[in-house]
Amino acid sequence: MPAAQTVRHAELRSDTAAHSVTTAFGGTFLGLPGTHLGAVRAPQPLPRGIGPWHYWWQAHYVDVLVDTGLRSRAPVAGADPIVLAEQVVRTIRIRNGGRFTNSYFDDMAWLALAALRLDTLPGPPRGSKPRHQGLRESLGRALRSGHTPDLGGGVWWNRARNFKNTPATAPAALYFARTGERERAQKLVDWLNAELLDANTGLYYDGVRQTAGGTALERAHFTYNQGPALGALLELGGEANLQRAAALINATSRHLANDGGTGPLLRTHGSGDGGLFTGILCRYLAEAAAAPTLDSGSRRTAGLLVTEVADRLWKGKAVRNNLAVFPSDPRSTADEQYPPGSGVELSTQLQAWMVLEAALRVARLEADPQEG
Repeated sequence: MPAAQTVRHAELRSDTAAHSVTTAFGGTFLGLPGTHLGAVRAPQPLPRGIGPWHYWWQAHYVDVLVDTGLRSRAPVAGADPIVLAEQVVRTIRIRNGGRFTNSYFDDMAWLALAALRLDTLPGPPRGSKPRHQGLRESLGRALRSGHTPDLGGGVWWNRARNFKNTPATAPAALYFARTGERERAQKLVDWLNAELLDANTGLYYDGVRQTAGGTALERAHFTYNQGPALGALLELGGEANLQRAAALINATSRHLANDGGTGPLLRTHGSGDGGLFTGILCRYLAEAAAAPTLDSGSRRTAGLLVTEVADRLWKGKAVRNNLAVFPSDPRSTADEQYPPGSGVELSTQLQAWMVLEAALRVARLEADPQEG
C-alpha cells in the first residue's frame, strides 16, 4: 500500500475509535453543563460518576483526546477533542471533591502528564499562566512528597506508604523530566534500575513492598510499567539511558509479546485496570519509534510492535449501533469477548484508541521520517 494511503487508512481507524469511544462512553456528569466524563461501562446503568469512576482511567481519556487534538481539531462526538479534554479535567476535579489530589501517586502522575500535554495546545488563556499550572503545581507537590529515601528511593504507590512501584515511579520520573526537575527524574530512573530491573529479562518488576518482616519484591511484568519507564529514559537521554531504552524495547519484544504470525504481538492484560496497560505501552513505543537519539533497529522494533497489535485490534472489532467495539485481547474478537447485549469497559476501549493513535504516528513516520 502506498505510504499516503497507509497514513489515510490509519487516520480513518483512529477517527473511528475516537468517535466510537466518546459517543458510547462520554457524557456530562450529573447533567451539569460544561462537564464531561467517561462512563466506566457501556451501556451505562447509572448516571456518569455515580459509583466507581476510576480517576486514572479519566486521566488517560484526557491524554488520548490530546492525541486526537494534536493531529486534528475535527469534532469527535460533536465537539472539539481539546474542548472535551478540558472538560474532563474540570470534571475530574468536581467528581474528586473539588481537588485534583487523591490517595494514589500513580493516578496523580498520569493526570499531571496529561495536563502538561494539554497545555502545549492552543486554548483559552488564564492571565499569564498556563491553563493548568495550578493543577500541575498541586500534583507536583504531591509527587515530590511521595519520593522519599525509604526503600532506597522511588515513589510510593499510595498514601499508605508501604509499597513503592514502577507504576508510580516511572510516570513521576517522566513528569519531572519534562518539567525541568531532571536531577530528581534521573534519581528515580536510577532507583528503578537498581531495585526493580529484572536482570534475566531486562524488564521492570512491578514493585517492592515493605512488610513487618522486611521487604518483598513483586515480580510481575506488566506492559504498562515498561512504557513510562521507556518514556523517561528517552526524555532524559544520554548514553546510559538510551542504551537502557534500546534494551528495554528488545526485552519487551522478546518477553511481553506472542507470535502474531507476521510479527511479535504484544500481550494485553484483560479488562478492568489491566485493560489500559498495553495502550499505555504503545504510546511510549510510538515515541521511541520517533526518537532520533535511538538506533534505527530499536526504532523499527518499537514501531512494528505498535502496528502489529493495532492491526489485530482493528481486525477484531465489532460494529454495533454504527460504533466500533474493540477486543481487549488482540488474539480474539470483540464478538467473542463481548457478546451482543453485554457491557463493555471503558478501559479496554481507551486502550484500543491509544494503540490506533500510536499506530497512526508510526505510519506518518514511515511516510515522512521528518515527522519524528
